[in-house]
Amino acid sequence: MARQKRKSVVLEKTAKRLAGMESISTTLDLGNNLTVVNFSTKVNAVISELDSYNQLLSELDGKLTMLKQMEKELSEYSQSMLETVGSVYGHDSVEFEKAGGVRKSARKRKPRKPKVS
Repeated sequence: MARQKRKSVVLEKTAKRLAGMESISTTLDLGNNLTVVNFSTKVNAVISELDSYNQLLSELDGKLTMLKQMEKELSEYSQSMLETVGSVYGHDSVEFEKAGGVRKSARKRKPRKPKVS
């Protein structure tokens, strides 16, 4: 499942606020370095950072998919190796057990329940 891309409520709110302030004046200066130009710069910086973050999430999703595929292939290869050891040495051999298998003679069977007529 892909990771949820992030949205910013603050960014949406400030973008509307910036548009409103720009409608007053594109060169609005309220003193103390509070200008429409500075405000716009900060909004654009957050937009850029949010886009970068969401792009990294997409790349991470791709890496996770690749890792899962590689794990699946490794598991299948490992199973093939174990089965081959079992074929060569037998499924009840010490070698099969050393390779990670469970010897046939070591398996416990569940007792069958008698049928009730």
